[in-house]
Amino acid sequence: MQKPKNTAIRIVSTVPSQTELLYALGLEAEVVGITAYCVHPPHWLKEKTIIGGTKDLKVDLIKSLKPDLIIGNHEENVKEQIEALEEEHKVYISKIETIEDALGMILRVGELTQTLVKAKKLIAGINALRARLKTPETPKRVAYFIWKGPMMLAGENTFIGKMLEACGFENAAPSSEQRYPQVAFDLIPNLKADVLLLSSEPYAFTTEDLHALAKRNPGALCKIVDGELFSWYGSRMKQAFPYFARLQDELALH
Repeated sequence: MQKPKNTAIRIVSTVPSQTELLYALGLEAEVVGITAYCVHPPHWLKEKTIIGGTKDLKVDLIKSLKPDLIIGNHEENVKEQIEALEEEHKVYISKIETIEDALGMILRVGELTQTLVKAKKLIAGINALRARLKTPETPKRVAYFIWKGPMMLAGENTFIGKMLEACGFENAAPSSEQRYPQVAFDLIPNLKADVLLLSSEPYAFTTEDLHALAKRNPGALCKIVDGELFSWYGSRMKQAFPYFARLQDELALH
């Protein structure tokens, strides 16, 4: 069957979480370029053209792929590189700060790629799992670390912050104009957090980091968590909410 003329036949994705979404929508043949950080699905790293990193796009290479649609993100990509691509190609840039923003992005990508039925089904599945997530009667005060050197926290006005909120957690990050405020290692106890969560990405915290924090913060529970499930907006959200339910149960035992 011939595709409609407005179907995006050649797609380049510059964001890992949105690359995974394209795969979930069945766009195996349509995606021609991805970044080196687009690790899901793993076989695409071998089959698709690697167009650099999220903040170091190979603009000329992307142009040479003659994409009908480039999909990026306001926070993860560099403005000047995206503007250079917009001169010749259709570009969709998402801006994700809330769960609703993420669901809206899934819908929009579905519209742009003629996969709206699949996108709506995915959204319905995510919402169903999200609705099952119970809010704890006594919320834990949680500090979520995304980076080391300096130590950086996910603030309230971030997608990670909204995912923590969906878990019923109280975000221990200090109020700041910065979306990812920094905190000195020796001052972490001043956050008065019940739980210190260390992300597996974008910085891969280690068990050594875990033990160092636990030693400095004896009253807090320290745990390394799957960073993709807190920060990837897209099809991975379907795995996130069951993970959050298990995390809630684990933390409730402490």
